[in-house]
Amino acid sequence: MINFIFYKISTALKRFWFSYVVRQHKFFSVVPLSVAGAFITGLCLSLLFAACTTQNTSNTTNVSANNSTQNKATLVRFGYQKSAILLKSKGLLEKRLQPEGVSVEWIEFPAGPQLLEAMNVGSIDIGHTGESPPIFAQAAGAAITYIAGIIPSPANSAILVPQNSAIKTVNDLKGKKIAFQKGSSAHYLLVQILEKYGLKYSDIQPIYLPPADARAAFVKGSIDAWSIWDPFYAAAEESANARVLIDGAGINKQGGYYLASQKFANQQPEIIKAILEEIQSLETWSAQNRDEVATTLAPILGIDLETMKKSTNRRNFGIRPITQELITLQQQVADKFYELKLIPKPIDVKQAMLTPEQYAAFSPKTLNN
Repeated sequence: MINFIFYKISTALKRFWFSYVVRQHKFFSVVPLSVAGAFITGLCLSLLFAACTTQNTSNTTNVSANNSTQNKATLVRFGYQKSAILLKSKGLLEKRLQPEGVSVEWIEFPAGPQLLEAMNVGSIDIGHTGESPPIFAQAAGAAITYIAGIIPSPANSAILVPQNSAIKTVNDLKGKKIAFQKGSSAHYLLVQILEKYGLKYSDIQPIYLPPADARAAFVKGSIDAWSIWDPFYAAAEESANARVLIDGAGINKQGGYYLASQKFANQQPEIIKAILEEIQSLETWSAQNRDEVATTLAPILGIDLETMKKSTNRRNFGIRPITQELITLQQQVADKFYELKLIPKPIDVKQAMLTPEQYAAFSPKTLNN
């Protein structure tokens, strides 16, 4: 049977080869017939080997996929934003994971959309964002997974205007240039505020800028308002002549999320469990030691201590499990962005969720109570 397959492939290729040579007669001036024949023979053998081993390869892939779930990672690449720099500075994950032979690599991002772009291309394993970046990432086909919710801190985001701005109310934003990171929590905050005060998204001029560029534009006066979160919000209050037009208190109740790549979430539940336990422990400590948190962060972030205390005091600390309530809230965010045609297609957020049993396997006990 194998000889017959070889014969048929060889015959077909020879016919093709010599037909080609007739058309390209100059070929033999540089390639001897013996070499051409050897090439054909080798190619035939390669095709024959591939044909005979296709089924075996498929089986091996399945077995490898099953076995890979047992392979514990030795490196966790953690994507973070400045709002979570305390976790990095405390070194808690390193202390927890090092005895298990796992090291931690920290990669900073200006905002959630950039963080999830990196996760999608395999540059990081885990990270945190606001509620909006996962929606845009999922709409773009990113293989991400929600692993825990973050307690919302409505007052730590705001729309800022210059101190001397003629903008006094939300309605004054009509027709104005408002900067924010597209697909971020600041984006959704703006959407919520406009809707609450009877304005349409089309009533404003969105200026899509990451935080650092938005701050520069704000200081320069090339934008009218800026939707932003802490610690950028606190820093702007301190040194960018900013006035709070409105903050998220009573509006932004969503909270953010910790996310992981689908591969990491499925293969490393024990590592995720350890990470979430350390995060929850730090959050509990932070809620009880706000002044110490501010004292630690102020020099790292380059923010005046009193301003940092103000920022810390308007933050709620803690993480929470992924529940049906959170899934419903997140689906509302997705539906709103699609309604505004800010994402190209409707999405089902459940497709980026794990099963209740999987969540139970790695959610800390403090999250399940």
